Amino acid sequence: MKLQYPFLQPAFFTALEQSGAVTQASGWQPMHLHSATGWMPLYLKTHHRGEYVFDQGWAQAYADHGLSYYPRLLTAVPFSPLTGPRWRGELQVKEIAEHVRQVAAEQSASSWHLLFPDLNTVEALQEWPLAQREACHFRWFNRDYADFDAFLAGLTSRRRKSIRRERKQVAESGVRIEQASGGNIPEHWWPAFYQCYADTYFKRGQQPYLSEDFFTRLRHSPLSTQLMMVMAFAGEQPLAAAFYLFDEGTLYGRYWGSIADVDGLHFELCYYRGIEFCITHKLTEFDPGVQGEHKILRGFEPVITRSLHWMREPAFHQAVTDFCQREVQMVRRYQSEARSLLPYRQE
Repeated sequence: MKLQYPFLQPAFFTALEQSGAVTQASGWQPMHLHSATGWMPLYLKTHHRGEYVFDQGWAQAYADHGLSYYPRLLTAVPFSPLTGPRWRGELQVKEIAEHVRQVAAEQSASSWHLLFPDLNTVEALQEWPLAQREACHFRWFNRDYADFDAFLAGLTSRRRKSIRRERKQVAESGVRIEQASGGNIPEHWWPAFYQCYADTYFKRGQQPYLSEDFFTRLRHSPLSTQLMMVMAFAGEQPLAAAFYLFDEGTLYGRYWGSIADVDGLHFELCYYRGIEFCITHKLTEFDPGVQGEHKILRGFEPVITRSLHWMREPAFHQAVTDFCQREVQMVRRYQSEARSLLPYRQE
């Protein structure tokens, strides 16, 4: 059976909503589009947290003109800055636009934002003149590598030695690393993983976006076969964890956390083990999420991601469109500069 993109599956959104992560109380009020031909996530948002496309400047511009930017409408996978389709089924542009405009009018929402759509979604919405914004993320691509050493062979000598040194440092630190997927993930790993995940937020004085109940629901759902976890131990004591989802062609790095600092452990759990998983299972891409120029020197290539935006106020819609067009030039320059730093050998 073909493994589908996990972040549009009913089980994922059910776990989010039933665990309380996306509710009216959390500022993620569901307003989904349900029709005979498809389904699209839609939220009424009263803040911008958990989105990873930053529009605080737009909110300030609204406030400067005596207008309220919130609430606004959002179509996205909550807390997941990963590119992919943004609806199930065969929705038409007219149907989407009518639903969004109607909900925006009923809720006095300032705007609608569709985050990280794939190119098929962008092309499907071309009839609607939306402002298109770009950003630059990093992905690793599997070029039919036989193993991790084959991947390293394609890098410059300096980077190859550096990565081997990082991995050796972790191997000699006394930390034991284990990895499992699907139903083979041990039960006792889950509370340890959540402790590591939550601790990354507590260290910054924040509450985790997701509760332990969310992960419990996910691992008991039809998506359980698409989960992968890497755990690091000192003896029997869990030290760190990385949590992934995957489908037929892509590995998605999602959550990481640690309760102790070990040099190189983040790179090992979040990057190198993910690369090895892709090679072993013949996945073509590895999307580790946002941020991290340090990914470049480890073989992750800069790619363009997109978001689409509609503002109810025509003047603001034009202003946002103009801003996005100017911003694209800076993003493309950044991508070009990032590509020049990739560690791959020149043929």
